[in-house]
Amino acid sequence: MKHGDLAYFLAIHAATFMGARKMLGLIDYFGSAKEAWEADLDELQSFPHLSGKVSDLLEARRRLDPVREYETLLRKGFRATTILDSAYPAVLRNIYDPPAVLYSLGNLEALNERALAVVGARNATPYGKQMARELARGIALAGYWVVSGMARGIDTEAHQGALDVGGLTVAVLGSGLEVIYPRENSRLFDRIAATGVVMSEFPPSTPPEPKNFPIRNRIISGLSRGVVVVEARARSGALITADLALEQGRDVFAVPGPVTSKTSQGTNNLIKQGAKLVSSVEDVLEEYQLVLRSQEVEATNPPLGEKAVKVLELLGPEPVHLDRLVAATAWQPGELATLLLQLEIQGIIEVLPGNYFIKLRDA
Repeated sequence: MKHGDLAYFLAIHAATFMGARKMLGLIDYFGSAKEAWEADLDELQSFPHLSGKVSDLLEARRRLDPVREYETLLRKGFRATTILDSAYPAVLRNIYDPPAVLYSLGNLEALNERALAVVGARNATPYGKQMARELARGIALAGYWVVSGMARGIDTEAHQGALDVGGLTVAVLGSGLEVIYPRENSRLFDRIAATGVVMSEFPPSTPPEPKNFPIRNRIISGLSRGVVVVEARARSGALITADLALEQGRDVFAVPGPVTSKTSQGTNNLIKQGAKLVSSVEDVLEEYQLVLRSQEVEATNPPLGEKAVKVLELLGPEPVHLDRLVAATAWQPGELATLLLQLEIQGIIEVLPGNYFIKLRDA
């Protein structure tokens, strides 16, 4: 799409949030996005897919300059790719209701069909978090992208697992790119954007409203050859993603869990319904005749020093506050913080809200 018309396409989409097919119909009807933006009331009302949205569009025209808005978008480092652009992911273009626009940070062109989604509960158990990270590591080591939604819990672990081994990961947000949610994932957001892709179909300033997350789930499944659900309650967003995956002809995998665990009710039910049971990453990779790369996960991380070993002796599955670690080690807070960051990047520990830490695995 030409630079000038793209600004008007984005402005119309932001005002109406029409899907790709309706946006393409609008372009065809008026001749260009700019002509649609400048059309008079009677012309706008004559286009059937604008029914109920004409007033929204007119209100946006009174307060917005599309070209200026687009220039601001570019200054912030964001990119907007429409379904008319060659850079738009081909695998996503073919789903039933592809997004009209993808706002992104990172290397969108590198994204390809070699991708698998790892999703699950926000309130994940230590077991679920460990499984998500290990599965994502293996998927990344097999040369596949790891797709998830950057939510708390399983999503966060999936992204971290891919990053642990230098793999590629894409985060699909339920908010705009300017509104990082949850806030504690700001550093994760930056790490994903630096090597992979962060994307959203919502305009950059869109808040993380509850209705947005089920909408974005079709993109997570649409980008992926298969979806691995690690933990999920009997009714959850992860199960919505699994349903969408089936509708899109994608594979669905599920990690079993204790029958007494509420966070495993959804995954256990998926297995009953025919999802492939996953107890290790090999259960996923064999579906695509993939193997792990020769290097071991641990080989990508430097060996731990004596101080790191001492910190890990103080940590376990129960949260430990930073003040307790400072008191137990008698080290300077800055030195301890640097060490904890290294352990977090290696996927050995997790930082919880309020400066609490837990150990995810042995070094």
